[in-house]
Amino acid sequence: MNPLKRPSCSGLALLCLAGLLVFAGVADVHAAALEMPALSVTTGAEGEQQYSVSLQILAVMTGLTLLPSFVIMLTAFTRIIVVFAILRQAIGMQQTPSNQILVGLAVFLTIFVMSPVLKEVNQVALEPYVAEEMGPKAALGEAAGVFKSFMLTQTRSGDLDLFVRLSESEPVEKLDELDFFVVVPAFMTSELKTAFQIGFMLFIPFLVIDMVVASVLMSMGMMMLSPLIISLPFKIMLFVMIDGWVLIMGMLAGSFGAA
Repeated sequence: MNPLKRPSCSGLALLCLAGLLVFAGVADVHAAALEMPALSVTTGAEGEQQYSVSLQILAVMTGLTLLPSFVIMLTAFTRIIVVFAILRQAIGMQQTPSNQILVGLAVFLTIFVMSPVLKEVNQVALEPYVAEEMGPKAALGEAAGVFKSFMLTQTRSGDLDLFVRLSESEPVEKLDELDFFVVVPAFMTSELKTAFQIGFMLFIPFLVIDMVVASVLMSMGMMMLSPLIISLPFKIMLFVMIDGWVLIMGMLAGSFGAA
């Protein structure tokens, strides 16, 4: 017989249970020794609320996870990236420039367009908050007000009326009094509409080239040859000759003027 016998199932269960009990006891002692008000909210003399560092860190980390959504919904990014995507489709190149290049161009052009808004947010919200002259809630409200003013200058009145009606909001005397969550979907709708209008205008000259090439090939009896193979070099040459990227960048940056 083998002198080294394996422990039975009941013995293993007892050992596991004992280990869990010891671990739970050590955890309780450790938690009692390190107990601190990590999640606390204190009310100041004037009624403002101060959050503990742990809650502030939690809010910052949550904000970082939502940052891509904020970039898409509250800035010029949507219009720019949609126009770039339509332009690539109009030229006829499915993967060139790649998605990474288009997104990078859109991000940096968005920063360029939004730089006045970001500077104002820094002045009215971020700097006072860092200097402890303003609470987090007030700073967030000031920053939201700046972004709302930018969005209102780019939003069509018809889109605003639609979402005000859908939200059953009370009539307001000034647009600045509209709820933030009413302005955001109206702004997104207007941005998509504007992007598709710009994309339509970009598509026309490339479509004309495709039609001319297709007509020439058909008249020559080359119906088996794809017109895209012949028209693609001509479209690229036209786009380069007119310095298309500079025109597109300038047009997109200039399209965000005050309404």
